[in-house]
Amino acid sequence: MDAKKLKRLAAGILGAGIKKMVITEGNEERIGEAITKDDVRQIIKDGIVKKRKSNQHSRGRARILHEKKKKGRKRGKGRRYGTKKARVQSKKKWQTSVRAQRKKLRQMRDGKMKMKITYRQAYNRIKGGFFKEKKQLDTILAGDKK
Repeated sequence: MDAKKLKRLAAGILGAGIKKMVITEGNEERIGEAITKDDVRQIIKDGIVKKRKSNQHSRGRARILHEKKKKGRKRGKGRRYGTKKARVQSKKKWQTSVRAQRKKLRQMRDGKMKMKITYRQAYNRIKGGFFKEKKQLDTILAGDKK
């Protein structure tokens, strides 16, 4: 069998294009002896005919960009697509805020910090969205720190 025909059959078996097939040198006898498709399969198994790797896009630049974004760069107003709600889900924002406030409240209770209202009342206020953030919770409940 000639090399052209062998490449065509191997391409069909390996599921790639003819241009991707590579025949290693010094095996002309084995190629000439091959008659059936099973012979071609055996030649592929022996490593005489191989499939060349496809060209892949380099991820080097993408990795560098990702590192910069992790640091907080490249996230300005000119880079943004979509509304504020589309970029950050309001429910997720709420969850993170409430969890942080509840954690702070627990720390205040366990640290035996003097609060103006009871723990349960403060907890319910957090649940109701009374406090905007952790800092506000600290100033309202603990009052002035002296």
